[in-house]
Amino acid sequence: MSAIEQALAHVAPGQPERYEALLHALAEGQVWMLLWHGTPGSPDAQYGSMDVGGHGYAPCVTSEAQLQASGWPRAHVVGQGREIAAALYRERWGLWLNPHQPGGGLGVPWADLRRIAGGLDRLPAGPLTITEPEAAGIVADAFYARLAQAAHATPVIQALRRAWVQPAFGEPYLTIGLDLFDSSPAAVEAVRRMMEHALPAAPEGVAVSTVAMADPYDSVALWLQARTVPFFDRGVSGGVSGYGYPHPIQG
Repeated sequence: MSAIEQALAHVAPGQPERYEALLHALAEGQVWMLLWHGTPGSPDAQYGSMDVGGHGYAPCVTSEAQLQASGWPRAHVVGQGREIAAALYRERWGLWLNPHQPGGGLGVPWADLRRIAGGLDRLPAGPLTITEPEAAGIVADAFYARLAQAAHATPVIQALRRAWVQPAFGEPYLTIGLDLFDSSPAAVEAVRRMMEHALPAAPEGVAVSTVAMADPYDSVALWLQARTVPFFDRGVSGGVSGYGYPHPIQG
């Protein structure tokens, strides 16, 4: 039994650490991708597809033994889990493990494939609970003011937003959404210096992270874009925008 199959056998509702272990196993292991068209390496090769709740998934199996058990009559290709994840999430496709098994197997959404591709230790475990920091009791006016002051002196910063993020697995944190005019190495270094200058004013014991607002796959950036107004906006006179939030989006 492969490491993926061992982890898969222990996944259970309400046990996020077990699902996290499965993601780690997928990152380091191999999967047998089922091809609907073509053969491995051919220009017309195409993964199979499944629609589950309006979301697309590519089916796979977790070993040669599971391939035989599935009875799949067409071609397949063996790939590294991390590489498969990187290819699928950019198209917003998930990965469905062993759909032939009793119960239908298990699906890994594209957001979790993005974590596998980008680093499970770098990207927070979902589903995420994202709220206004004030709604979570986080008062950090001095930190925001210092950030706004530092952003005003950092020309690469277009706007700053904020949110409180509670991962499904791990500690919550305050995140700062960065709208940048460019993402060159020099710009990234300027942002690092800005955050370094402001961090001493952050509330004690509160972890702080950043997210690029330009990332089209990051759920925190998407939430910030849809539900918040910047607390610093270079396009507003003086750079400081409102500290309030618009009405919540329903649904």
